[in-house]
Amino acid sequence: MKKLNMNLPNKLTILRVLLVPFFVLFMLAPFAQNRACSIIAFIIFIGASLTDMFDGMIARKYNLVTNFGKFMDPLADKLLVCSALICFVSLKRIPTVVVLVIIAREFIISGFRLIAAEQGVVIAASYWGKFKTVSQMVMTALLILHLGDQIHVFKVLEIVFICLATILTVVSLCDYLWKNKDLLMNGGI
Repeated sequence: MKKLNMNLPNKLTILRVLLVPFFVLFMLAPFAQNRACSIIAFIIFIGASLTDMFDGMIARKYNLVTNFGKFMDPLADKLLVCSALICFVSLKRIPTVVVLVIIAREFIISGFRLIAAEQGVVIAASYWGKFKTVSQMVMTALLILHLGDQIHVFKVLEIVFICLATILTVVSLCDYLWKNKDLLMNGGI
């Protein structure tokens, strides 16, 4: 059996996965319906997001890219984001349809990338995908803190970023599919 390489980037990815239940706890537990728990959930989310940034930087800089990391890093990201979105639906901070669109896009692109990888094709992140990610992260941060109930400008920002993240989610999906239509049409997938 091959030994699993638990280098620093892989440990950071595992840490991100382990932070998810604590994030959900501070978002949804009965005791968590107060500002202090929202701030703790926000700190956990930001910390987990930073591990994503650092594990990739470290892996590339020190040539520590592993198959485990290639598989687990995007999975950990999706687990964190999807957990947050499901919490927001439960707390009635975001329409269910928005969450369904965002999660469906993530599954479609992940599946598409896996199948493309089997064909020897690497589908890199596009600028639209990067814009989508940034808008989703800002939306998520705003919805965790949920200051819109007290400060009107934050309510407007929440709505703007929910709309922006949804639009960029659809645009980035269309962009990925369009740029890789030959792979789709020629039976590669």
